[in-house]
Amino acid sequence: MKILIIDEMHLSIVDMLQKDGHQVTYAPKISREEILDQVGEYDGLIIRSKTPMDRELMEKAVNLKFIGRAGAGLDQIDLDYMVQRGIKLFHAAKGNRDAVAEHAMGGLLALFNHTIKADSEVRKGVWDREGNRGDELKGKTVGIMGFGNMGKSFAKRLTGFGVKTVAYDKYKMGYGKGLAEEVTWEKLKSQADILSIHVPLTAETRNFLTLDELGTFAKPIWLINTARGEVVSFATLNAALDRGILRGAVLDVLENEKFKKFTPEQKTEFERLADRANVIFSPHVAGWTFESYVKINEVLVKKIKKAFEH
Repeated sequence: MKILIIDEMHLSIVDMLQKDGHQVTYAPKISREEILDQVGEYDGLIIRSKTPMDRELMEKAVNLKFIGRAGAGLDQIDLDYMVQRGIKLFHAAKGNRDAVAEHAMGGLLALFNHTIKADSEVRKGVWDREGNRGDELKGKTVGIMGFGNMGKSFAKRLTGFGVKTVAYDKYKMGYGKGLAEEVTWEKLKSQADILSIHVPLTAETRNFLTLDELGTFAKPIWLINTARGEVVSFATLNAALDRGILRGAVLDVLENEKFKKFTPEQKTEFERLADRANVIFSPHVAGWTFESYVKINEVLVKKIKKAFEH
């Protein structure tokens, strides 16, 4: 097949695909206009998240048999139109699930132990032991929202920490398998000390965690979001932190990740968040390790090979 790669990928993917007999064009700098002009020639597209896979683009892709998404999120893809056209979709959540789980775990431990704040103070000659007294994870209840590849992988990381793990997934049953107790959303909210978000961005999950929703948790919680920033807004996070509904947050994702395109309200609310010592940020890199960069390729190529074997 003729395959066009339109985003930066670990270059091992080119060799992997060519070894299976495919003709590969690696064009990470390609513009949307160029994609629209050329996409009709290709049987396959491999993408990250630079260009929306909308109806306009896919209508031009007259020979398209598949789209491979190097990552987990599918919110930029017109899934309904893909089904109509019979275009296959492969994504590589298995390739970065370990990276996401470790990042979530590291962020939580850093938050509990004031690692960022303490490091900054010591570098400035401030030796404040009492002000950096931490919390222990042991004995806490961790609630996992969404138990797909990422949620399950995070649950595995928790097994050695002496915590109780509860999980809610609206679309699954029988998934706990010794890693977590399957509970309703209401029960999760009644027990959790920590909430870790592992859901895709959909119409249902966008702004799901409103201030009212967070206010129905029985206890103040620590929040981890390595999924999608649009699940909870800057304004909601600030209000929940102000009211003590949230004790702290680990945020690898933001409701708007383009700083130069913040609305005035987003700019104000982000600056308030950034002033808080109990909020830890990272730039959407939870699944972005040297190892996952290669593993994502391996997962995608394996799926493509299996789907088109004769």
